[in-house]
Amino acid sequence: MANQDSQQLLQAEKRAAEKVADARKRKARRLKQAKEEAQMEVEQYRREREQEFQSKQQAAMGSQGNLSAEVEQATRRQVQGMQSSQQRNRERILAQLLGMVCDVRPQVHPNYRIAV
Repeated sequence: MANQDSQQLLQAEKRAAEKVADARKRKARRLKQAKEEAQMEVEQYRREREQEFQSKQQAAMGSQGNLSAEVEQATRRQVQGMQSSQQRNRERILAQLLGMVCDVRPQVHPNYRIAV
């Protein structure tokens, strides 16, 4: 009878050890599954933030693109204005320059001293 009781006790210990091992395996599987789900959530959050960043960056760059286009257009208008002004005043300025260069009036410089 003692032998039978010890056999039952050993079998009960064996079943308990199996249950503990199964529980540990289930726990390990749940932890692994939870880790994978958390990793997927982190990845999804990262993608959402990246997409949000890209859209904000695109909006900012788009407004800068419009700004640069406006600046370029204003510069073109200024250059065209300068060119048209140059074309209008060209003959008058050339006549003034030629008049100053060709119309030489010789005179003694005020600092010139005649040595005696």
